[in-house]
Amino acid sequence: MMASATGIPQDHPATIESRDDEPLLGRPGDVTQKPDETIYRNLFTGTASVAQAGIWILAALVWQGILSQPLSLFTPHPLLGSSALLLQVQAALILQPTTTPQQKRTGTRIHYSFQLLSVVLFVSAFVIIEVNKGSHPHFVSPHGILGLVTYIVIVLQAVVGVIQYFLPVRVLGSVDAGKRIYRYHRWSGYVLLLLEMATVVAATQTTYNVMAIHIPLWGVLVAVILILAGVGARIKKHKLGL
Repeated sequence: MMASATGIPQDHPATIESRDDEPLLGRPGDVTQKPDETIYRNLFTGTASVAQAGIWILAALVWQGILSQPLSLFTPHPLLGSSALLLQVQAALILQPTTTPQQKRTGTRIHYSFQLLSVVLFVSAFVIIEVNKGSHPHFVSPHGILGLVTYIVIVLQAVVGVIQYFLPVRVLGSVDAGKRIYRYHRWSGYVLLLLEMATVVAATQTTYNVMAIHIPLWGVLVAVILILAGVGARIKKHKLGL
């Protein structure tokens, strides 16, 4: 009979009970980047693989559905939007497990690069759908309304991120002032992810999807659950001020 580090045998009922009570996806924030690990492992460690499965399933569903139809001015809108969302998930996953100052600096730079490209894609998707709508009513469906709110939050989130990290002294007065809003930027980032997922789910109920593309609601919901579970299980509560 082997003893654990606490002196309790590993097959002792108390030890077995604690293992039985272990959450299936681990405790929040369990995954931490080790000093000798390359930062790109953060994209797959812990439940990141669950989130990766979800976002790639979602992208595949969108791309397969869109490319199964004749190309039109509308075509780039969902392709660009799903690609931007894929980049945003990568941006979150690569930064979550960082702990040391060097890891955080490297992670933030990569996070920023992913997010910058995603914002460009999101804005392009917005411009394309607005041009495609022409004189037809805009922002009348749940997807359209959620989409507009989401685009606004995306731009605000990006602006705050740039200010707090790159321009804290010039805009906020000091580096410490920038650091004080980090937790709020993280909070709003996770809220934004929920908003983006709701927008994608609402897209399955649009007339165009129901009548032409036929992207299944159940498939999108499975992908969304995987994304939220994978990202959510890696949230470090202390980084949110909890």
